[in-house]
Amino acid sequence: MSKGSPGPTPGFLVWRLANKWRVAVDRAVAPLGLTHAQYSLVASLYGMQRAGERPSQRRLADHTGLEALYVSKLARALESAGLIERTRDPRDPRAVQLALTERGQAVTRQAVEVVQELLQQLLEPLGGLDAARTRAFTAELTALLDVPLAPSVPHDQSTQGRTP
Repeated sequence: MSKGSPGPTPGFLVWRLANKWRVAVDRAVAPLGLTHAQYSLVASLYGMQRAGERPSQRRLADHTGLEALYVSKLARALESAGLIERTRDPRDPRAVQLALTERGQAVTRQAVEVVQELLQQLLEPLGGLDAARTRAFTAELTALLDVPLAPSVPHDQSTQGRTP
């Protein structure tokens, strides 16, 4: 919390909400053998496949906002579980393409239903998943997510060369 604010900062609230929702999704998809991160991957892959795309791990990382190395780790675990298949991209032998298996599609459809029900419950204070307040909230979150991160700034020039 900041000194100038009597209550929690927006950053603190976003962090708390993200953690609360992550835990809720983890619990909701656990019976299907998924974690929240795995759900994010398979649900995104499911949507991309339905749109006719067979994305690379890099493309899926960009889409989900997850680090490419983390996507690779998740993909290997999901492949071991029989939910996705990883194949070399014929156009770029360095790239790995991902696709849901039949079992992966079935599990993902179930997971999407479970998470949609959970979202309805979590968004009830705003009127539910299809409410005007939820659409406005989504637009605000999208605006914040669309702001690029500034590059790291070196330590303050006045403190450079000094020992702490």
